Amino acid sequence: MTPVILLAAEKESAEVTDWAARIGWVVGLALFVALVYWLMREGWKWRGTLQGDLPELPGAPDDPGPVRLSMSGRYHGSTTAGQWLDRIVAHGLGTRSRAELTLTEAGLDVVRPGADDFFVPADALRGARLDKGIAGKVLTEGGLLVVTWAHGERLIDSGFRSDHAAEHNQWVEALNHMIVKTEGAR
Repeated sequence: MTPVILLAAEKESAEVTDWAARIGWVVGLALFVALVYWLMREGWKWRGTLQGDLPELPGAPDDPGPVRLSMSGRYHGSTTAGQWLDRIVAHGLGTRSRAELTLTEAGLDVVRPGADDFFVPADALRGARLDKGIAGKVLTEGGLLVVTWAHGERLIDSGFRSDHAAEHNQWVEALNHMIVKTEGAR
């Protein structure tokens, strides 16, 4: 049994002798990764250019009224309504971030640290539902609060996830009740 152990102990791995080829492969791989990153970035910018017809996002009014609901969580992005993979990146709507949502009589205020805030006026709200995914984020069934709203000539779906998912049903009910009330006033 001892000779087998000695034979295994005497084996050594071969020395690397072609450093130039290895360095060439590493540099080539690094250049390939940089090229892919650059192409992805250019695609993101091109998508923003194609969505240049989207008007500027409204800001919150000075006096939005009393707070009906508030929620902290994550903003996962916006898409063209009904097309959960068609991400909207214009005006920072494609930037995922933390979010503080506040629902008032005036509308839905979305405050995003590190990204552009936006406000959805009550008359622009079109619907709210629970869903399982939006571009770049897929969760369990009902894990995402999706708010549909009109901006310019587009209908937009924006996806939010509360820090406390149990709040989602309350938000869907409140938003849909507000939409019915607003449509009745028109």
